[in-house]
Parts: sequence; structure tokens; C-alpha cells
Amino acid sequence: MSVDYDDSTEKLGAHEVAAWLRRHPNFLLQFPDLAQSLVLPRDNGQTASLASYQLEILREKNRELGRRLHTLAANAQDNERLAVRTHQLALALMKQGSAADTLRAMAASLTEDFQGDLVRIVSFRDLPDLDAAEWYQHLPPDSPRLAGFQDLLASGEPVCGRLHPDKNALLYGVRAEDVQSSALLSLAGVGLVAVGSFDGNRFFPGMGTMFLSMMGEALAVALQRESAAG
Repeated sequence: MSVDYDDSTEKLGAHEVAAWLRRHPNFLLQFPDLAQSLVLPRDNGQTASLASYQLEILREKNRELGRRLHTLAANAQDNERLAVRTHQLALALMKQGSAADTLRAMAASLTEDFQGDLVRIVSFRDLPDLDAAEWYQHLPPDSPRLAGFQDLLASGEPVCGRLHPDKNALLYGVRAEDVQSSALLSLAGVGLVAVGSFDGNRFFPGMGTMFLSMMGEALAVALQRESAAG
């Protein structure tokens, strides 16, 4: 069944609508979906420019879809690389024969494979073999110096972003002012692992922390295994 269009039922006549549109040439910029739904004759003149406008909208949508696909592909590649490095780190930690060697492997991997500008490990366990290492310090879990980290230690969740200057000072010492952002892991019964960056945008609140958690779990399990073996 066909329905004939009768503009007599409309409050505005076609000429009035046309006159209004002439006075408001930017109307379709506000309602681009309307431009796509219009039925246009295939001839020359003004209708051709409107058809071009519709075509440009479709092209822009395609460009936007292309940008999104490119971003998704790049993120997938980054995640794949992180997954491989995290797996390699877990294997390296499991191969170590002592707690000191395990922490050395962790610090080396975070520096070389994960490109940390400064890596720091605060260990609850006293490991004299590491006293000379710049990235290591021993503090008992009840140390007053760790008071600012108690919430983090209690939650066990990774934290990313800019740390308070007092926390930076404890972790990075004389290099504290160089560090503009950090990824911080708290490991129950183990201590703290910090990866500092000179770039303030490298680590930020809200970024994904799944791989950080996996690295922390691998370190904790490796240390527990060595402690049980000892």
C-alpha cells in the first residue's frame, strides 16, 4: 500500500521550509543524520553539493573507523609484547637459586625489558648480598618509614601515577626529583617494587595494571619457593 505525501497536513509549507533553510545554511551541521536520510534527485545544481556533503560524512566515518582499527591493532601488538615479556620474566625468576638472585633478575628485567628509568625494590627480608645494589633497600614491614605506604600494602593493588614527594624520597633517594611518574607494586610479605619514569605521562592513574599484577605474583611465588626450599 502506498501513502501519498500531502503537505497540506503540515503546519509549514514547502516554500516556508525552503525559505527557512536558506536563512539557516548551517542547519545540517547540527543534524548530520538528517542529511543522510534525505532523498535527493540525481541532477546538477545545489543538490549535487548536498550529495557531496553526505558523501563527505560517510568518508569521515570511514576515516574514524580506520583510526579506531589502527589504535586497536597497535594496542593488541603492545599487549602481545607485554605478555611475552611477562612470561619470560616469570621463567627467569623461577630459574634463580636464591632470593638475592631473584631480586637481581627482577630489577634487571624491569630496567632492560620494560624500560624503567629507575627501578627500586624495598625488601622486608634482609639480604646482605644486595646491600651494595643501588636499587635495593631493606626495611622491616613495621618500619615507621613505611607509614605512608600502609594503605597500599594493605590493598595489594598496583598504583600508577605521580607519587607524593615523601614517597618518592623513600624509594628513589637522591634521584627522587628526577622521577615524574611511577608504577608501584606492593607484595604481601615481600615488600615494594617501584618502576620510576622521567616522563610524567609514562604511568598514570587508570592505566591497565594486569601485567604489573602478574609480574608481582611471579616474584612473590618465586621468593616463596626459594624460602621453602631453604
